[in-house]
Amino acid sequence: MSLKVQVTEDMKAAMRAKDSFRLGTIRLLLAAVKQKEVDERVVVDDTMMVSIIDKLVKQRKDSVAAYVQAQRQDLADKESEEIKVLEAYLPQRLSGDEITSAVAAIVNSLGAKGPGDMGKVMGVVKAQLAGKADMALVSQAVKAALAG
Repeated sequence: MSLKVQVTEDMKAAMRAKDSFRLGTIRLLLAAVKQKEVDERVVVDDTMMVSIIDKLVKQRKDSVAAYVQAQRQDLADKESEEIKVLEAYLPQRLSGDEITSAVAAIVNSLGAKGPGDMGKVMGVVKAQLAGKADMALVSQAVKAALAG
């Protein structure tokens, strides 16, 4: 079953269970998917779906930080709950050690020497680790590998 179909089925289940919070979050996700399909005239596959979910999670994390800074814990808690619902659709994330070893292997295979090769390395890393790891952590690992 594709991820898009799974999300649609979960939306129906949330409707039946009258879980309005989960239903709202899933509808938000499906709206973002529909927007992507309309804007780019494509059919969203699982890879695109993961990138959309990643983007929504990142937006929520940014919102949580802003709400905490503004001392609006109620809104920060709501965004945190949305993150939990969205992250359920993401594949299992790599640990910090797994990210570091994957980045080191890519840097070695490309023969990258220093910070000037960051773009080349990030292009390959993004292709291999998209959806499997938090890209902020990946970026830090690449910087550390190229600096050392």
